[in-house]
Amino acid sequence: MIKYFLLFLVYSKYMKYKLNLFIFLLSMSSYGSIVLNDSIINKKDSIIDYVKELNKFKTYVSENLYPSVLTKDYFLLDQKIIIDNTENLNKLYKLSQRNTNPKTRNYNLETSGSISRGITIGNNQNSVLNSELDLQISGKLSENVSIKASIQDSNIPLQDNGYSQQLDEFDQIFIEIESEKWTIRGGDIDLKRNNSFFGNFEKRIQGLSIDYKINKSIEFEAAGAIVKGKYKRSKINSQNGNQGPYKLTGQNGELYVLIVSGSESVFVNGIKIDRGIDKDYVINYNAGEIIFNSKFPIMADMRIEVEYQLSEKNFNSFISYSGVKIKKNKFTHNISIYNESDLKNQPLLQNLSNDQKEILSNAGDNDQLMNAPSGNIAQFNENRILYKKEIVNGIEIYVYSNNPNDDLYSVNFSSVGENQGDYILKVDNTIDNIYEYISPINGEKQGSYASQTKLIAPEKLQLIIYNTSFEHKKNSKINFELASSIKDNNLFSSIDDSDNNGFASRFSYLSRVNINEKIILNSEADINYINNNFQTIERIYNTEFSRDWNLNDVFNSTNNRLLGNIKLGVQKENLGSISYKLEKLEFGNNYKGTRNSLEIKFDELKNLEVYSNSSLTSSRENSQVSEFARSNNILDYNYNKGWASLHLNYEKKTSNEEINNVLNPDFGQKHLEIKKGIGIRDKSFIEFGYRKKINDSVINSNLQRVNHSDTYFFESQVLNSNKTKINLYVNQNKLVSNQNNSSDNFLNTRLIYNQKVFKNILNSNLFFETNSGNLPQQEYTFLEVEPGLGSYKWIDVNNNNIQELEEFEIAVFEDEGTYIRVLLPNQVFIKTYQNKFNYSIGINFSNWVDSDKKIKKLFSKISNQFQYSIDKKNNLDVNPEIDINPFKIDKENLLAYNYNIKNVFYLNKAKQRHSLIFTYSNSEVKNNFSFGSTKNSINFKRLNIIHKIGDVYLFELIANRRNKSNWSENYPDKNYILNEEEINPKLTYLAGENNRINFIYKKIKINNQLGQQEFLDQQQFGISVFLNQKENRGFTSEFNYYKNRFEGEGDSIISYVMMNGLQNGENYTWSFKFQKKLSKLLDINFVYYGRKSPNNRTIHNGSVQLKAIF
Repeated sequence: MIKYFLLFLVYSKYMKYKLNLFIFLLSMSSYGSIVLNDSIINKKDSIIDYVKELNKFKTYVSENLYPSVLTKDYFLLDQKIIIDNTENLNKLYKLSQRNTNPKTRNYNLETSGSISRGITIGNNQNSVLNSELDLQISGKLSENVSIKASIQDSNIPLQDNGYSQQLDEFDQIFIEIESEKWTIRGGDIDLKRNNSFFGNFEKRIQGLSIDYKINKSIEFEAAGAIVKGKYKRSKINSQNGNQGPYKLTGQNGELYVLIVSGSESVFVNGIKIDRGIDKDYVINYNAGEIIFNSKFPIMADMRIEVEYQLSEKNFNSFISYSGVKIKKNKFTHNISIYNESDLKNQPLLQNLSNDQKEILSNAGDNDQLMNAPSGNIAQFNENRILYKKEIVNGIEIYVYSNNPNDDLYSVNFSSVGENQGDYILKVDNTIDNIYEYISPINGEKQGSYASQTKLIAPEKLQLIIYNTSFEHKKNSKINFELASSIKDNNLFSSIDDSDNNGFASRFSYLSRVNINEKIILNSEADINYINNNFQTIERIYNTEFSRDWNLNDVFNSTNNRLLGNIKLGVQKENLGSISYKLEKLEFGNNYKGTRNSLEIKFDELKNLEVYSNSSLTSSRENSQVSEFARSNNILDYNYNKGWASLHLNYEKKTSNEEINNVLNPDFGQKHLEIKKGIGIRDKSFIEFGYRKKINDSVINSNLQRVNHSDTYFFESQVLNSNKTKINLYVNQNKLVSNQNNSSDNFLNTRLIYNQKVFKNILNSNLFFETNSGNLPQQEYTFLEVEPGLGSYKWIDVNNNNIQELEEFEIAVFEDEGTYIRVLLPNQVFIKTYQNKFNYSIGINFSNWVDSDKKIKKLFSKISNQFQYSIDKKNNLDVNPEIDINPFKIDKENLLAYNYNIKNVFYLNKAKQRHSLIFTYSNSEVKNNFSFGSTKNSINFKRLNIIHKIGDVYLFELIANRRNKSNWSENYPDKNYILNEEEINPKLTYLAGENNRINFIYKKIKINNQLGQQEFLDQQQFGISVFLNQKENRGFTSEFNYYKNRFEGEGDSIISYVMMNGLQNGENYTWSFKFQKKLSKLLDINFVYYGRKSPNNRTIHNGSVQLKAIF
């Protein structure tokens, strides 16, 4: 019963209102048919009996639509034994009922997970509520109703080092309740509809969907949700040899975008490619960036398109969908209604004033008019960049000010293009950019920014679609579809609404006729008309549609479209098929095109596969006549020990114009590929080949050869077993320009080597990869959050009351974390060549522990783990030479660098007697930001000795010598080189199996070799207690005393780093944690932290958490 009650609470939180709405709509739509039928037989002047109709409606809902468990009446008392009135109350009634044994129905409902609620409070922070839910449910609610649910809800802090600032990105809710006739899905669901040509779509939504089978002939579906993302289609201008990252943009070209996870589809030359680290590409949804893997080389002549959903938050948006499917005899009817609309009175990222709404009202659909003056009165805040007003040459301008006595304004500056604005970027190393006014010269503006805000208008898209299909014969089908759309680009304005309505229609015929037992005749006919104002939800044609028909995007969207085709094909058993297709496309009288296509596919031969697809497209656009010829041919031969393949592609587009259309110029391309493979693809194989590509383009009004490339590629997986795996990939591409005879070389490599030998005593792993790419000139800022939710602390080093980017340091104590670092979008990239090398080798002789040989017995106590990694990016603009040697460091060309070497030697690993661990580590990191470069390094040697004395004492000694450095190109106050020596003995008293007391002493000396040469002598005395009673309760308490002798400036970043957040003098920290298992399913946790430093008040922080486990 508890499980059902918990399920009801969780489900009702998200679905209550939406479920009631859909039940009502579903009931009305179904009952409407009854009312309609009844009205036909009623007399014209008959009067509706509302009581009768209401009872009829209730009866229909109870008997036809839903299970009885949802519609039956429930009473606390048996209605049969309740008196009808209160007369003769003195009469004695005897109530009796036969004692029966009711049937017990036990349905298997499985639940797992946990739910926790907690609160954190302290005198250095506000109270913070922590909650987390992780619940999985599966099983049956009744005999005919089953449920599946997965609910994850957490109020985790804002994501650091990312763009995402929306907490709901981390909540995942999915609930599905299903019976034989209906299915209800709620939460985060994928809504896919492909039963319509004009209305197909795929969206990730957060809401509710219902599928209901009324009877064998009628099915109903409906959905309503908050929109998680809006459809966007972008073209990527690829660069030769550049694997990325490539930036995806927003609807209005915004660089700051969040991509809905898993919503993207990437097409290269019209072919969809796969996401994955071991496949074609990877994507950073948080940054909106795509990187192509080294095994998928990128060149400038590739046509790359990406479809994705943008997580836009300009307005709350709602999507609704409903559809009815009716099958009767040979007919199938589908009616669907789609609505996606921004709620114009519920803006999110932009708080629209009445003046701004007026601007949108007067702008119509022209986004160039959707700009509003920026500058709102604001209170002084050290965490914001504010401005004051001044008059210069009779013009009111904004000037940066951090004086709290000024009348301050919050101003937004937008990039408007070079010499189009009145402001320039003055400072970019603060938490927000600082802009400065620049006077015009001879009436010409000198800046690139204006004090204005770009307004985003709310939009609406509605579609109603009807389609029907008729099975004329056993192997033939006729389809017909009508669609109407309403697209309003600005819900605040009625201007330009004359083009909101659009219309589309489609007719198709399919036939499959058996000539004899081995030959089949296929025929198709299709014609569709699309009004130029008609809007679809997503793309309906293939991604190469415009290119195939010699269209430009501007022309494609401003004319009515008529497209028809006829296809005839013959298929023969054990051979293949051949087909001819004739297509015609018209855009009114402005464009007429005809395409003839021939496809040959012999894929049923024994070892040989032949594929050929050739087409000739003739088109006339106004006075321009063009022809586009293309042919794709593939010959594959497979045999027992390998395979061979030949690809030959040809494309050429020509026109009769001497000066070609800039939007759609002539081009030509020839492509030849030959490859040979030996072995079995899924096991061990070797493949090598050659690829030749020739590109023609318009030069001086003539179609001429521009460049050609020669590519040699090799891929092998020589060994592939449980013990050894070797995978090698090499792609060498030479691009030669025919204009200046210059050449560029591009090299992509990847090597993976895994080895296990000597019965797993030695394990080694190697990964090596090289490719060309981009390094973004990364920008970031810091946002203030509630204490305890951030990761950074601001230290005003130069006391100028301006939050500069490098004045933020990682907070030592949780309550000091009041800022998070958020990446900013940018399009400044530097061409690089990247080398990655990772190698690890582990030696473990523990398998010899039971050996009779003394030498093996001795070695069984020894193990060692070695790791080496390097990731470097060289500037190709400075040195275009390709250097595949990962160990060669060219400091002048080095843009980014991540180097790490670590070795750990174990003696008696995981033992308590005569145990020794020696660690050597050296790491160096260089980063390149918009404000300059930074470097930091850590080198340390650490010895850890553990030995158990008797049965109750455990001695541990840690000796550590460390060198830590930090360097900033434009912020010398943050530069340091710290030499550190540490000795840390610890004695542990073991009071039983689960209880212990630790006595700790630590002495640290740190010297700074730069700047003021700060010095720290720190001593730490501590005691910690661990008391545990098996799984019922646990208690941990710790007290530490620190005595710091520091020489240097006490409020600097360096002092904060050296003293680890403490102060000069005597410091105290203490804590305790208590955990109690209240029952098998319920835990409670108490945590308390405190500290006291000189000249600072005592800090107290505590939290309590209650956790239920299902």
